[in-house]
Amino acid sequence: MPLTRDEDIAELLRSTRTIALVGASDRPDRPSYEVMAFLQRHGYRVIPVNPQITGEHVHGEYVWRELAQIGEPIDMVDIFRRPQAAGEAVDEAIAAGAKAVWMQLGVINEEAAARAESAGLKVVMDRCPKIEIARMRLPRIEQFA
Repeated sequence: MPLTRDEDIAELLRSTRTIALVGASDRPDRPSYEVMAFLQRHGYRVIPVNPQITGEHVHGEYVWRELAQIGEPIDMVDIFRRPQAAGEAVDEAIAAGAKAVWMQLGVINEEAAARAESAGLKVVMDRCPKIEIARMRLPRIEQFA
């Protein structure tokens, strides 16, 4: 079952340091652009992933084509994709050794969530970390604590 209790979601956000953001955008009018900036301001390392803008930079970070290219540990994969495309991102997250997947507001894919849980990943679905951090008033993550 995806995480739904505030305590579980807060613990996931507290234990996360590096987030790969699948569906990152370089356009300021896109929600993923603002969420990435918010997460960075909150102390997370956010690595953008988007095959459309690979090689560019968003908020100072190099944009990767796919999760497998990142080459460093990923705590959580934040998925800004349509529900039917979320499964591919979840499969990449499993293959990349991520510890959790977070499907954004409106992104509900029960089959992908079940695959992630079977592989040992924590799952959050149909929520936004920016909203949850603000709602729960979680403190800023200290990157090198």
